[in-house]
Amino acid sequence: MTFKIYALTFLLLSVMSCSNKDNFQLFSPDKTLGIYVSNQNTSCSFLVIHKGDTLIKPSALGLEVKDTDFTENVSLSGFSEKGFDETWTTINGKQLTVRNYYNEYNIKVEQLHDPQQFYNIIFRVYNDGFAYRYNFPIEAVRDSLLISKEVTDIRFNSDFTYWATNGEHHNLGPVVRSEQKMEAITPPVVMQFGPKRFMAIHEAEIVEFAPFTVNASSDHHSFSFNTSYSKRNIAFKTSWRTFMLGDHAGDLVESDLLVNLNEPCKIDDPSWIKPGKSLWDWRVWGYKTQDSYEYGLNTESHKRLIDFAAENSIQYLLIDADWYGEEFNENSDPTSAREGINIEECMEYASAKHVGIILYLNDVGAKRFGLERVLKQFSDWGAIGVKYGFMTGSPEDKVKQTRRVVELCAKHKLMVNFHDYPIPPSGDRRTYPNLVTKEFCHAQADGMRSYFPETAVNQVLINMIAGPIDATNGWFDLNHAHSRVRVFHEIPGTVVAEVAKLITNYSGWMVLPDSPEEYTKKEDLFECVRSMPAQFDSFQVLDAKLDEFVCVARKSGEDWFVGSLTNRDSRSLTMDLSFLSNGKRYEATIYEDAQESHFMNNKEAYNIRKERVNSESELTVHLASGGGNAIYFKDITNVTK
Repeated sequence: MTFKIYALTFLLLSVMSCSNKDNFQLFSPDKTLGIYVSNQNTSCSFLVIHKGDTLIKPSALGLEVKDTDFTENVSLSGFSEKGFDETWTTINGKQLTVRNYYNEYNIKVEQLHDPQQFYNIIFRVYNDGFAYRYNFPIEAVRDSLLISKEVTDIRFNSDFTYWATNGEHHNLGPVVRSEQKMEAITPPVVMQFGPKRFMAIHEAEIVEFAPFTVNASSDHHSFSFNTSYSKRNIAFKTSWRTFMLGDHAGDLVESDLLVNLNEPCKIDDPSWIKPGKSLWDWRVWGYKTQDSYEYGLNTESHKRLIDFAAENSIQYLLIDADWYGEEFNENSDPTSAREGINIEECMEYASAKHVGIILYLNDVGAKRFGLERVLKQFSDWGAIGVKYGFMTGSPEDKVKQTRRVVELCAKHKLMVNFHDYPIPPSGDRRTYPNLVTKEFCHAQADGMRSYFPETAVNQVLINMIAGPIDATNGWFDLNHAHSRVRVFHEIPGTVVAEVAKLITNYSGWMVLPDSPEEYTKKEDLFECVRSMPAQFDSFQVLDAKLDEFVCVARKSGEDWFVGSLTNRDSRSLTMDLSFLSNGKRYEATIYEDAQESHFMNNKEAYNIRKERVNSESELTVHLASGGGNAIYFKDITNVTK
């Protein structure tokens, strides 16, 4: 470590020795990450060195404001620095507690010929990455100000392979940067420079302006940002441009950098915010039981779902679209239910069973009948949350409407899950922890297209960098579900992989899409789902390789759950169990694919076995083609038998 710190300092000082005086060194607390901000020849640039290696070579840094390019003919001044270290408790986070440990630097950038034109760049440098944003105080804004574009051009020191989110399709990548040009890549973007060198680019605290996209259209190994800004006449800050670093792909998902860049919780008493598991009526419509009952959009069906939830440690029921009328009909009033649904009776029944109700609401109904009026009605009825869908407007409109929905939901003590995007998660759940999840992925059985095993692997390693996702996993009826009204294609995968996804996917609401009867048919497998907590205490990637497999461990009290997924290749994984608590004994219940399981041809075959293990043990598990594995480690240290 001493050598690495010395090497990093030497490299930065070597660069500085041939530069002008307004050049600055920025370090992470552990000194393994260094950023050099330079104004050589009055051109603003930055360079990044990580663990002794140059990651980003000198790159233009700045904005174009009122047609003035702030990467040229500028001076840097007003340098200040401060350290910060705190540990805060999460409400619906991947970990119970988060350490927020960084060094912050502020640099003033002003035009040489017009010092009244200026802004400040704020850097925060963490041990596992860095972020910067632009700050425009009122003196810089004056009458009004428009950012024309971002002219930062990030020039990486070597070629790399990258992956990125891709809406309701399989993720983009792998793409070799030097071999393909793309103009609008949606973050998070994951880059691999070598066997143990990974980076992810995203944004944090998206609350003012439209999200950026990443531009890879130039000829060299670089990225730039596509941005769109509206005019401002008051002081403002841009969102944070964030860069997460790791030795492994899983390090990027484990990072808490995004939430740390957001403001602390603004809800005075957030005790009512409770993540959990939820049944879902939408995909069950049309399911026929052995006693000839057919589920539909009616209160009787909802009561059956509530009964099952109450009996099986499931906290919520999500009542989805059309419950207050045709989904996109502007006359559908979300303050009253359609024929066949008695919403007050349903709420009373659920309350008596200690099951919370989540109600769907879309942008059409919210705007036509008044967002706050609708949310107040939901709260008065006793709903605990909202699934908000199909937001309309420009990207900036969606940013502002998203924050408005979240704030009003908080006012009326409602949690919220956003269908589709409408904007990427950006760590904002720290400020408003009632924002429990967003779809932000290719949700299973959604988008009227199939969701294949490699998608399940990569969503954990790409989409979840941004935050919790709602992928609606947990199908048990994989062979016949596509015969239902709201399941549009055959679902690829194995039933054990469906259980594993509930562990690998971090989400504030674990939305289970299948019917109670299908879960009951595989009672021994469903026991793993029933045993899962309403919220896990931790998230740890044990092993992973993009496009191939992922293995995740989650803690619950003194117990642990491990979920593993593979692509279309079958494989065996040998797990080092050193993550288990030292000195404790565990009973491992292993749910695995049968030898002949296959994600298209034999989806529902599985085996269950048990082993006694401890932190010094190893376990080898089998994953079929397109399959998975789930393990429940129950603490039996104090059990005498």
